[in-house]
Parts: sequence; C-alpha cells; structure tokens
Amino acid sequence: MSGHSKWHNIRLRKGKQDAERGKTFTKLAKEIIMAAKDGGGNPDTNIRLRTAVETARKSSMPNDNIKRAIQRGTGELEGVSYEELTYEGYGPGGAAFLVQCLTDNKQRTVADVRAIFTKLGGRLAESGSVGYLFNPTGVFLIDPGVTTEESLMEVVLDAGAEDVQPTDEGGFEVTTAFEDFGAVRAALDTAKIAVASAETTMIPMTTVTLEGKDVEQAFKLYDRLDDNDDVQNVYANFDASEEALAAA
Repeated sequence: MSGHSKWHNIRLRKGKQDAERGKTFTKLAKEIIMAAKDGGGNPDTNIRLRTAVETARKSSMPNDNIKRAIQRGTGELEGVSYEELTYEGYGPGGAAFLVQCLTDNKQRTVADVRAIFTKLGGRLAESGSVGYLFNPTGVFLIDPGVTTEESLMEVVLDAGAEDVQPTDEGGFEVTTAFEDFGAVRAALDTAKIAVASAETTMIPMTTVTLEGKDVEQAFKLYDRLDDNDDVQNVYANFDASEEALAAA
C-alpha cells in the first residue's frame, strides 16, 4: 500500500494526541446515531455501530448516553437529523486534506471549514480534487502478547486482510480493504483474538514532505479542523522528518 509506511509515524503521533484529548461525547454520539440509522441498532450485526460503541466506551462515554444515541438513530427517540458531508482542501506546502463531517446545518459547517482553511494558510478545493489521493482502509491494532504473527496471519489473510505488520510496541497492525473490514473483524472474533482498536480510515497513497514552519502550520490546521464540533474525521497526506515532527 503506497504511502502507508511513510505515513505511519505521523499516524502514531496523531493517535497519541487523539487519545490524550479524546473525542467529545457529541462527536461520538453523532457517529453512533448515524451508524444505527444506516444499519440498525444491534452492534452484533452492524459493524459500524459496534466500532462506534467500542470507541465511545474507550472514551468513557456513559452507557446511558450510548443507549440514547442508538435509540435516536433507530427512531425510538426523537433527535436531530444529521447529514454526512466531505470537504476537500489544500494546506501548507500543498498538503491534501480530507474532512468528514456530520452536521445539522450545512451552511454553518462549510463556512466554518472554509474559515479554518483560510486562517491557517490553506484553501477549500472542489469535490474530487484530493479525494482520489486517499484509499479507504480498515485498520486493526492487536496488543503485544495476544497472539503470534503466524497465527494472526493465518486468520486474517484468509478473511481478506491485505497486510500484517509488527508495531513498535510489539503488537501487530492489520490492514484491510474497506469492504473487507467486517469479514476480518468477524474472523478475529471467531478466533478469539482480542482487538485493541478497530477503525476505518483513509490512508494517503502518496505523501507530500513538509519542512520548517509548514510542518507546524499543517498540524495546526489539522487540529483546528478536528476541534470543530461538526468535523468527525480529518485526513491529510503530509509527511515530515523525525526532527521536524518532534519540533511541531
């Protein structure tokens, strides 16, 4: 998968930051609502909902909040109707950004996203301008000591996984095509291999290497977008040296 290994260090950095900050309960609830609306309220048969619920629990979201979000998604409780939107843009140094939103007010969201890009040296682009640079991908993380590489590969590759790589911590990262995410998750469950995290993400197929102030500015843009309540996920294709990454 071109670009995956180059992007790995930045993904780890952002993952640690995201874990420290945590997503707001509002964002977590929105994803649960949409997942339940699209695929029903049973996490056992709705992989998107199951993933959303697991993420919410790891962020210490109360069970009552999770239950209400599911009920709003299925229509058992009244709630706000959200629309899924994706915006594309360019950041410092020509880095590509993909911004996924869930909103009840499209005009507000596009105005906010455009303002963030403009203030931090970027610009919104037309639909399709950068989306083709990213590959929808499923990513599973397996903690150290849970299984061996040989056993893991036997389970996930048969289910359609694309790759298994050791992590720096001694565990494993399993990547899948977006459409095989559910099948690989089911195979891991059947084999009783505990999953530390599971997500569908957008991996850049090519990267842009930034230097100097562009690195810091690109992360500022990423963080400002990610902090917006209507923004669910932000993906970008910039890369940087370890020195520049540490200084950002």
